[in-house]
Amino acid sequence: MDLKAIFLVIYLFFNPSSPSLPSSPSLVPEPIITIISTGDVIPARTVNWKMTQYNDFTYPFAKTADFLRTADLTIINLEAPLVTNCPVTREGMVFCGDQRFIQGLKFAGVDVANLANNHANNWGEVGFEQTKKLLEENAILTSGSELVTKTIKGTTFGFLGWDILENPEQAKILAAIRQAKTQVDFLIVSFHWGAEYQRFPAAQTVQLAREAIDNGADMILGNHPHWYQPIEFYKDKLIVYAHGNFIFDQEWSRETKTGIIGKYIIAKGKIVDAQFFPIFIEDYSQPSFLEGDQKEMVLEELKDISSPTKSSGN
Repeated sequence: MDLKAIFLVIYLFFNPSSPSLPSSPSLVPEPIITIISTGDVIPARTVNWKMTQYNDFTYPFAKTADFLRTADLTIINLEAPLVTNCPVTREGMVFCGDQRFIQGLKFAGVDVANLANNHANNWGEVGFEQTKKLLEENAILTSGSELVTKTIKGTTFGFLGWDILENPEQAKILAAIRQAKTQVDFLIVSFHWGAEYQRFPAAQTVQLAREAIDNGADMILGNHPHWYQPIEFYKDKLIVYAHGNFIFDQEWSRETKTGIIGKYIIAKGKIVDAQFFPIFIEDYSQPSFLEGDQKEMVLEELKDISSPTKSSGN
């Protein structure tokens, strides 16, 4: 492990800080680019009901938007289509959100929404296309199996995403990653994968993550389990196996109400710093940052499960 990787591990596990830009040492060259990533966002079911009741479609972001906006690039996993005439309900498993949720995404400074997940198509092709069009009209990129790019401070970032639950051919995924890497400086791959309500990724999940990096990915952002899972530094690249929930209405357990937000510093196409901030969801819809002992408890567990001896994939 080289000096940068050692610094990453030391910073993450021994210097948990408040949600602000870190005081990075002189190891970090200029210019720096800040990326923030979150867990699952579902503007549907009770979340949609709450926003409609309050007539406030920024409500879920009220306690985190200031932080999310500090990034040069903020990425979410949008797990429901935003459609016209979305029914307001607190039940069911066919998800949609009111198109006015775009107000919340803009309020929070979201730049990229991953749509490669198992609920993005709940309203069929019409709902998916309505969502994509709405996001693009508001300058929010959509991540999927076709490469999209954004250049920030002279660095070109690429975004790809796959719903692994649909069992896509992994050879095609890896080929797409190799091709994309020839076109960008820094490649971010979102994977929707794994079993729900599990603290550790399966061996095949770990294998795919590492193969994706071997083929050119610089960062892997995982979601779907609804619990946060380990962080891995592999060949100086970052794998977040699962962030847990971010905006979601799964009120039945502390595990489904607790997630992490990642904040990463990129310089000269490399990750030079990483921090993770625990959040807790209240009122079926609104995350806020944990503080004090509760924050430390989550960070200690994140450290523990990220140990190479604990991950089921090692």
